[in-house]
Amino acid sequence: MYGFFRVAAASPQVKVAHVSFHAQRIISCVKAASRAGVGLLVFPELSLTAYTCGDLFFQSSLLAEAQQQLQIVLEQTASIPMLLAIGMPVVVDDALYNCAILALGGKILGVIPKTHLPNYGEFYEKRWFSSGANCPVDTITLAGQQVPFGTDLLFCDDKNPLLRIGIELCEDLWAPVPPSSLLALDGALLIANLSASNELATKPDYRRSLVCSQSASCVAAYVYASAAYGESTQDTVFSGHCMIAENGSLLGESPRFSADDVLLIRDVDLQALHHDRLRNPGFSDGLPPLPSVRKISFHLTPAAPVGLRRTVSPAPFVPKDDDTLASRCEDIFSIQVAGLAKRVSHTHADTMVLGISGGLDSTLALLVCAKACDFLNMSRSHILGVTMPGFGTTGRTYQNALSLMKTLGVTMREIPIRNAALQHFKDIGHDPACHDVTYENTQARERTQILMDLANQENGLVVGTGDLSELALGWATYNGDHMSMYGVNAGVPKTLVRVLVDYVAKSGFVSQEAAQVLKDVLLTPVSPELLPPDDQGNINQKTEDIVGPYELHDFFLYYAVRFGFRPEKILYLAEQAFSDAYSRTVLLHWLRNFYRRFFQQQFKRSCLPDGPKVGTISLSPRGDWRIPSDAECSLWLEEVDALR
Repeated sequence: MYGFFRVAAASPQVKVAHVSFHAQRIISCVKAASRAGVGLLVFPELSLTAYTCGDLFFQSSLLAEAQQQLQIVLEQTASIPMLLAIGMPVVVDDALYNCAILALGGKILGVIPKTHLPNYGEFYEKRWFSSGANCPVDTITLAGQQVPFGTDLLFCDDKNPLLRIGIELCEDLWAPVPPSSLLALDGALLIANLSASNELATKPDYRRSLVCSQSASCVAAYVYASAAYGESTQDTVFSGHCMIAENGSLLGESPRFSADDVLLIRDVDLQALHHDRLRNPGFSDGLPPLPSVRKISFHLTPAAPVGLRRTVSPAPFVPKDDDTLASRCEDIFSIQVAGLAKRVSHTHADTMVLGISGGLDSTLALLVCAKACDFLNMSRSHILGVTMPGFGTTGRTYQNALSLMKTLGVTMREIPIRNAALQHFKDIGHDPACHDVTYENTQARERTQILMDLANQENGLVVGTGDLSELALGWATYNGDHMSMYGVNAGVPKTLVRVLVDYVAKSGFVSQEAAQVLKDVLLTPVSPELLPPDDQGNINQKTEDIVGPYELHDFFLYYAVRFGFRPEKILYLAEQAFSDAYSRTVLLHWLRNFYRRFFQQQFKRSCLPDGPKVGTISLSPRGDWRIPSDAECSLWLEEVDALR
């Protein structure tokens, strides 16, 4: 559903060489996974026998029992619609291979021998096994079935074109060119790794980084199942470390050293992976000659999964854990600072000119300017902060603007725009009592004109304050706050602007007095303040009451632009992320509003000032987003309306 496919990694209990025990644990895990609607279940390397059997692999009894128990597993799981990846030793002619068996409905789809055999340190697999790369055989008989054999097998669902599976085993992942890399280039979107990785200090971190990195390199989902702690502890200890990753992100991992069967279940998004492959020419253009693959067809109709086994963050632009968040904020802030510093030095500007409203966006832009001055060894007096009170300016934002400029040590100017706006209304014959779009935009354009003229006077550069979310919704006055000489916030969505300001407030970069001002800015409602305040002098024009909650629009923006998802899938994800906050009716209302504004306002993005890209999404017409300004949005709106 919606391109999601449910996968699982299992690490059952182990009793070395007790093959019938392992078969029953495998069957038990299969049944548990079936109840959860799993479509692919991956077991560890040599899971039928145990990995640490040593020279017992040369015992005919063990090899025969493995085949017999494989037959039992196939028979007892034949009615379960699930792909099973099981590890076992397989004799082919006069050689023994460490293999993965992929089966469905009691039938073996293929047998994949391990390519890279570790033979160093505590590993000496070449004592028992041969590399699959050297086997001339491409078909074998196993469990009474004639089946494909080799490292060149790619398994493809003939009814689901996105379900394309490649398989590798343990050490294959550690190789300079893992088999999964070649399988991915041949189309595999999902990689299974049957592993037996022993534990060493720091090795879990390295193993995790390998799995995530390979999933990113392959632009694929990666299911990794490792042998459980019940393996022999004669010289090594195993932990049953299971992981599921997707394009560089770890979707989940199991606790290690569990005494029980481990079953890690997640939903991978094959549609998102397919989208990234389409955008990545490395998977289609200029490829060197690749080894040929044999495509093995199958058809899977898994049980309908209940719910969604993956986390859908309501704030996709904002990392969840504090350490990652701090690192991300530092990176983004540094990118903004470096971009502005380069532009100032390149243009030989003496002054950075920007309007300070006391709101979030201008606050972040001012902080970037202050840091850029520090970076360039310039006095912050080279920043000209201009507050321009208008008809909607409140005392709270006005005082915050003044306090922030004062505490940061920048040059301050106050230029009221009321009289200029009234004169303009008189000139064009507009009634000041009519608070329409002309009334609002006159103020925005007057402020921009002041900033541009001051920049001319001061040999300055006008620093734009508008953010990515406003660009997406067109929430900017054309040739007003839409325009600048360098837009430092152009790549930062509103949900991240708030986080960045909070980060700076806590970072020690600003004084305690400035930090207090920043805290109040964070608590101030988002508003352009173009309409008069209410009777108590409070903000009377709240942006989110008009265009909708920014947390929703940032969510819609992320999935519409980053992955190109259809409205139906975006709604489904939003229902998962905001289940306790918004009803389906409310989500549909703002989703429709998002698409309507996003398409209608493209003309503002088509002539966007320069500004740094800081994340995966940019709406710059020179970079990531290029669509006609007059493209129709009827297709998307019809899809939204059909969901009502």
